[in-house]
Amino acid sequence: MIFEGNLDAPYSHLLGIAEKELLAILSSLPPEIRTPVSSLPLIFEEFPSEEAIADGISPDQLGVFEGSPALESDAPQPARIIIWLGNIWDMCEACESGYREEVRVTILHEFGHFLGWDEEDLFDRGLE
Repeated sequence: MIFEGNLDAPYSHLLGIAEKELLAILSSLPPEIRTPVSSLPLIFEEFPSEEAIADGISPDQLGVFEGSPALESDAPQPARIIIWLGNIWDMCEACESGYREEVRVTILHEFGHFLGWDEEDLFDRGLE
């Protein structure tokens, strides 16, 4: 089933694509990165909630890393990643191949924050 050009792709389809991309990412990572990110909660949602927006999340944001990076041993807040699939779909203008690529880049970008990489590190790795 292809949803190319359909702005109203069912969320279940977007979620299925994102889950496949996540599995592909995890299987391709080197063990020294795969091990810490494998235990990191990653939540897929369609769009940011009203509460998230009230807490400062942009309504069109693609993802966010919350918590303390992996290298902080005395982490005061548990880490997690939230990815907003509806926003990625909208940004890609309903192009399924673009959606797949942006899901991959967004997940890797947020993994980078978990690993302690700053925006310059992410840019240098093509994950801006």
